[in-house]
Amino acid sequence: MAAKAKTPPTKTTDERELIRELAAILDSTHLTEIEVERDGLRVRVVRQVASAAAPIHAAPAPTAATQAAVTAADVASHPGVVPSPMVGTAYIASEPGAKPFVDVGSKVVAGETLLIIEAMKTMNQIPSPRAGTVKEILFEDGQPVEFGEPLMIIE
Repeated sequence: MAAKAKTPPTKTTDERELIRELAAILDSTHLTEIEVERDGLRVRVVRQVASAAAPIHAAPAPTAATQAAVTAADVASHPGVVPSPMVGTAYIASEPGAKPFVDVGSKVVAGETLLIIEAMKTMNQIPSPRAGTVKEILFEDGQPVEFGEPLMIIE
């Protein structure tokens, strides 16, 4: 009995098989998009997730972390916010146990020292950018702060 000659797979069949393999990878990994390039052929498979087909879940109750994130966003856009001009460690007093530079309710003038930030072993006095009353102090004494992080609100 003569063996039948196997016909080589066509390029179209190879492409379809590659697409099926990529779709299976998307299903098994829960990815929404995958792209490969092989022998000059680039194939991109994208799964669009239908929002109507998604199950409806009740929104989780806000946690302290999400409330803090919302509050931080609100505070950052407040017109009286005093942002950190540098990265470092913020202190409310000149030394441990000393009287704080300001307290909530303190009246300040422009240029008055509000706090100090230690950066690279240097104590940097942070002056008030405006006159007003300290409404909130948004950091703990000795807390690391980032550039632009809200430190106080002065109204």
